[in-house]
Amino acid sequence: MKAVTWQGKQKMEIRNVEDPKILEPTDAIIRITATAICGSDLHLYHHGEAVLEKGYVVGHEPMGIVEEVGSAVTKLKKGQRVVIPFNISCGHCHFCLNEMESQCDRSNSDQLYGGLFGFGSLNGNHWGGQAEYLRVPFADTTSFIVPDNDLADEKVLFLSDILPTAYWSVQNAGVKQGDTVIVLGSGPVGLFAQKFATMAGASRVIAVDPVQHRIDKAGRYNNVETFLLEDVQNAGTDLYELTKGGADVIIDCVGMDGLEPVKEKAKNLVSLQSGTISPIQIAAKAAKKFGTVQITGVYMTPASSYPLQEFFMRDITVKHGQAPVVHLMPKIYEMIADNQFDPAQIITHAMPLADAARAYEIFDKKEDKNIKVVLKP
Repeated sequence: MKAVTWQGKQKMEIRNVEDPKILEPTDAIIRITATAICGSDLHLYHHGEAVLEKGYVVGHEPMGIVEEVGSAVTKLKKGQRVVIPFNISCGHCHFCLNEMESQCDRSNSDQLYGGLFGFGSLNGNHWGGQAEYLRVPFADTTSFIVPDNDLADEKVLFLSDILPTAYWSVQNAGVKQGDTVIVLGSGPVGLFAQKFATMAGASRVIAVDPVQHRIDKAGRYNNVETFLLEDVQNAGTDLYELTKGGADVIIDCVGMDGLEPVKEKAKNLVSLQSGTISPIQIAAKAAKKFGTVQITGVYMTPASSYPLQEFFMRDITVKHGQAPVVHLMPKIYEMIADNQFDPAQIITHAMPLADAARAYEIFDKKEDKNIKVVLKP
């Protein structure tokens, strides 16, 4: 089959690789009909050497049609349409039974971290879904059967990760009626976090991003306040003053690549991939005393200059981690089916899987007013 493979720093290439096979009775094989590039894929694009070997198949936002099931699979049937969550969940361990599927004890042999698609040996060595086919372990649990086949792939694809991740971020941060919420980053997860924060009753939601077209999208899609980031060093203080004493909740939807302002180079917007913790440093200054900082963006390396003193001295609660998404998929599906919002509106580029290398470049450089890329095998 054809698949997107990591071949080194800033090198994602389509290669022919071996078709997946049923390895365990609880497996299923899915023929991918749509998949997407996630912001956390960009961390691998730039820093994948920390967790991947050359030739590794990436991607964790797939959906498709069930092609084959193992002998112990009871829920899935051949021909069903499914969305595959990025969490791999056995459904029976302590964590899966308590809605903490991102740390499933059986999805990663060393049990240090939970199993995820497309993130290498660190997370169980499960090949990803930017491919024509995908092997799904514990398929009865690691899947969501789409009830309504009239809903287009683009309407439900994001149940795989970014929708439940954004929803969980808002819930985990404890956003409540009347809160002021700052969302750092107006990429796909940030846009959905802004929307869910508003739906949770926040009276003020402020979207922050260094890219003008992403800020514009936040204003149009979510009708929120916007803050164009131009000065990282002083952004925390500026946001603190803007909110007159800090935000009740700050949600970091960026991660280790930082909220650095973009620079014009050869007429392309190129974001600085510097491996910083600037979003956390901004949040430490912009949060209200006794506020909450929810870190959802991925941090794959140890951090220096972590603002522990700010968090401690001002009684700020810090939460973070991989979102457990499996149990949230049905709830968010109902929101989509009820037309409470349209997730497809964030899609700016739909491209063939064969053009994945170019798609990564566009997504990384924010070219052509890009926000979200969907790939079609």
